[in-house]
Amino acid sequence: MDKKTVITGMSGGVDSSAVAYILKEQGYNVIGVTMQTWQDDCAPGEACGGNSAIEDAGYVARQLGIPYYVIDFQKEFRQKVINYFIDEYKRGCTPNPCIACNKYIKWEALLKYASENGADYIATGHYARIIKLGNGRYTVCRSAAGRKDQTYVLYGLSQHQLSHTLMPAGDYSKEEIRAIAKKAGLNVADKSESQDICFIPGGNYAGFIERETGNKCEAGNFVDEDGNLLGMHKGIENYTIGQRKGLGLPAKQPYYVKKIIPETNEVVLGDADSVFTDTVFADNINYMAAEGLDKPRRLVAKIRYAHAGAWCEVIPLPGGRLECHFDEKQRAVTPGQAIVFYEDNYVFGGGRII
Repeated sequence: MDKKTVITGMSGGVDSSAVAYILKEQGYNVIGVTMQTWQDDCAPGEACGGNSAIEDAGYVARQLGIPYYVIDFQKEFRQKVINYFIDEYKRGCTPNPCIACNKYIKWEALLKYASENGADYIATGHYARIIKLGNGRYTVCRSAAGRKDQTYVLYGLSQHQLSHTLMPAGDYSKEEIRAIAKKAGLNVADKSESQDICFIPGGNYAGFIERETGNKCEAGNFVDEDGNLLGMHKGIENYTIGQRKGLGLPAKQPYYVKKIIPETNEVVLGDADSVFTDTVFADNINYMAAEGLDKPRRLVAKIRYAHAGAWCEVIPLPGGRLECHFDEKQRAVTPGQAIVFYEDNYVFGGGRII
């Protein structure tokens, strides 16, 4: 093949490090780039662009003998990810910052950098495959990684972004990627991974929001489904739909968060059955496998990253929104999270639950 140049986003973790090695072995001209998004150290493992990530990624680049650069994307990260994260919690929603980071930082900003520097592609360590369908459109297909599959957080990518991206990790399991990194002698081969949001080690979201905004979370009322007062909450930023632990209310039967109402600063609680529904609405739709949807279609939908997926009928609504009717009721459908639709193992499209 012609020696194509690929800008590989290197997080300092094993996945992106192995990808850089794989691409070099395949004959690409590989350039490693770490997107510095956060000044401080982040959660351990597959970290964001903090200081420890830069140190680890730089070491791997030297091991591989490839050029390596650190690009300052802190301004973009704050505008597109941090501010979005805070605003969504203030609105009573539960955001997914990884999806925003993928679309606006790891792809939009990195592709711009690649274009300005004459590269043909960008590459990431995500566990997903990019395929081109018979209709000429690109989409992401489930990877060989099983439960580690990351197609859910990639639904927001555009056709242009997909057509200029390589995802070699999609052909391997996590264990195989570690084995490749070990065989290559990479120092991050056994590096652990974190389940936390990268810029909030420990997962204290409310505390992070208080520090960033300089404002204490405002206490308010817990109410039941009829509006009766049950007690006081510590601020809506502390809660998400379906939550049971940490409510601090004495009760014979456990309460669950059913709804968050930012206008009145109330958190509505109900019993276990109250957090199930078969109807979901979504907006901000991004279609991958088709240009749009003009009639109802049966698809499998995931309502959160760890959700197994369930069959539903998807109905287009005026204004570009979608209405989804699941065959079986789903637990804790959460405004602000993504709903991602699959057909034949690939992503048809997705949107934001409202």
